[in-house]
Amino acid sequence: MFYKRIEFKNVVGQKVKVTEIPVVAANDRYYFMIQARLQLFISSLYKNPQEKSSYSFREYLKRKIRWSDFEDLFHDYSKTNS
Repeated sequence: MFYKRIEFKNVVGQKVKVTEIPVVAANDRYYFMIQARLQLFISSLYKNPQEKSSYSFREYLKRKIRWSDFEDLFHDYSKTNS
């Protein structure tokens, strides 16, 4: 599986990096969920100054979605694309 990374400056000018964002096709069943969760995550990081400057989207998803969906998204894709 491919991953992307996003870097931006938040409201107070702090540089923030979000890593481990899975890249899936637009027709993938997880496409909408990833887009919606990513938008919520980045929005919260943008509006609120944080202590850290680097975040893992994968770790965020681990806490926010059902474990079965997390396994399907990260484990099955890594097996089929190896």
